[in-house]
Amino acid sequence: MTQDIEQLERIASQIRRDVLRMIHAPKSGHTGGSLGCADLMTALYFSVMEHNPKEFSIDGVDEDLFFLSNGHIAPVWYSTLARSGYFPIEELGTLRKLGTRLQGHPTTHDELPGIRISSGSLGQGISVAAGAALAKKLNGDEKTVFVLTGDGESDEGQIWEAAMFAAGRKIDNLIAITDYNGLQIDGPTDEVMPLGNLRAKWEAFGWTVLETNGNNMKELLETLILAKNELGKGKPVFILMHTIMGKGVDFMENKHHWHGTAPNDEQLQLALNQLEETLGDY
Repeated sequence: MTQDIEQLERIASQIRRDVLRMIHAPKSGHTGGSLGCADLMTALYFSVMEHNPKEFSIDGVDEDLFFLSNGHIAPVWYSTLARSGYFPIEELGTLRKLGTRLQGHPTTHDELPGIRISSGSLGQGISVAAGAALAKKLNGDEKTVFVLTGDGESDEGQIWEAAMFAAGRKIDNLIAITDYNGLQIDGPTDEVMPLGNLRAKWEAFGWTVLETNGNNMKELLETLILAKNELGKGKPVFILMHTIMGKGVDFMENKHHWHGTAPNDEQLQLALNQLEETLGDY
């Protein structure tokens, strides 16, 4: 694993290229959030998390676990998993095709390495992560559980039930992250369902709360390391991660239209021209 900022940024650039090409091929998929979270996924899998791509096990004993609650951004997760060695990179070209292991939302029935739950039914991820983290505590497993949610997902009541449970049970080996780009499928979150002060809400629910720029690799990495250092103190940790939807492609940035829109041929080329190919396209 690497902690070199420049190298991590280069990996994130390749993952963004993968995302665009993956979604372009079937003309279907969730582009905006996938691009926005490329830096986080890179930081987690290539620097912060202790995990074993070569010997994946569904129970994840003695390794860090990651759960993707907002499963519609599966393309960025698939690319990250492939690039970190969970399955062949060439398989990225099968996204959303008939019979593929790379469904539009993560599934478990095809036993794709790296995937431990089916997800994308919004609101459920923190509950699953809290259960996994509690199991680790009960089993004497000192590793960490991470979970990513979307800001629009905070509209779901189950998010807050899980927040109460994790704090109430002092599940202090759990780090929950919300991708806060201010946009969801129908428009700005402040118009669809105003979220108010999310930092204050999570603090009121009993979590240790950190805030970071999810598209600044140095700051993001420092925050993730700080979050791990805050574990074991009787509270779960929450990171409010500010990102830009469509990050890296100027005509996609901060536009909710790109939440679930695939680029056409011309748009794909324009987008790829803005992102460096660093690891070789699949």
